[in-house]
Amino acid sequence: MIPEQKLTQLVERYKSIESSLATDLAREDFVRLSKEHAELGPVVEAAQRWRAANDEMKSLQELLSSGDTDREMVALAEEELSTLKARLPEIEREIQVLLLPRDTADDLNVIMEIRAGTGGDEASLFAADLLNMYQRYAQGKRWKVETLSLSESGVGGMKEAIISISGKNVFARLKFESGVHRVQRVPATETQGRIHTSAATVAVLPEPEEVDIVIDEKDLRIDVFRASGPGGQSVNTTDSAVRITHLPTGLVVSQQDEKSQHKNKAKGLKVLRARLFEMERDKLDRERAAQRKGMVGSGDRSERIRTYNFPQGRVTDHRINLTLYKLPQVLAGEALDELIDALITEHQASLLAAEGMA
Repeated sequence: MIPEQKLTQLVERYKSIESSLATDLAREDFVRLSKEHAELGPVVEAAQRWRAANDEMKSLQELLSSGDTDREMVALAEEELSTLKARLPEIEREIQVLLLPRDTADDLNVIMEIRAGTGGDEASLFAADLLNMYQRYAQGKRWKVETLSLSESGVGGMKEAIISISGKNVFARLKFESGVHRVQRVPATETQGRIHTSAATVAVLPEPEEVDIVIDEKDLRIDVFRASGPGGQSVNTTDSAVRITHLPTGLVVSQQDEKSQHKNKAKGLKVLRARLFEMERDKLDRERAAQRKGMVGSGDRSERIRTYNFPQGRVTDHRINLTLYKLPQVLAGEALDELIDALITEHQASLLAAEGMA
């Protein structure tokens, strides 16, 4: 069922914003209204198509019931009416999805943390594979990737990477990647050809604007120390590394990639702000989940979400029971959208069910 009254209100709001944008506005008001105008655009466009289709159906039905038309005209009208009836549910579904409550973080950039899990060297190699996958995927989307922290292992893999990804709809596309990723393959060092199972964890945190999360300096303890590389090798000879402790929550962020203490502090605060923002979102999510017991999936990062099976060349997402025999393409970032699109569709379906619109 389409809420016509709500659609009418949104269309009127859209027109009102258009009128306001044509006037001389302060910069802040112009930016805020431009953003709202862009968000309402797809809903208004779909509403116009839906109303046009309904009006055309009504005209065709009146034409067919008039009895004044010739057979050829009747045949054309019946064909057009059949086409419209088939198209209308698609438009209605599109409108229902567009009217779902928006995740306010969808437009934000992200901080992505990838860590090697169980499996030793093989886990660190897999973590590096995941990092490459997301970097290639971001490149295909023309998003900007910045490495905030990288801890490499001695075998060409990595223990941990923290990256920032910025662009359009970054969190909306990547938020379902959080969780435990499992790999099944024969390690290069395995002489018996046995398949080993290893894992890596991925955390995708929305990166808030500074105004969203205000950090009071008095809530921070900042320690500086000398940065060191793998195996204790000195990176530089000054106390440029920074460890930031957020006293109210106990969160700790360390940063040593830059030679400048100032730059390390700035990067560390960026990660801390994202983690604090995610803590607040998790708290709200738990409250909503308690109110909506029918919602599917707990979102617990400890859950295994996906398996990458090299011998069979497949990737399976366990949350939606989807298997793609496109492992090389997924790891190259080329086919990752197929998994992400399916996850978004499933999420929308669960929201529609919760809203009583399924």
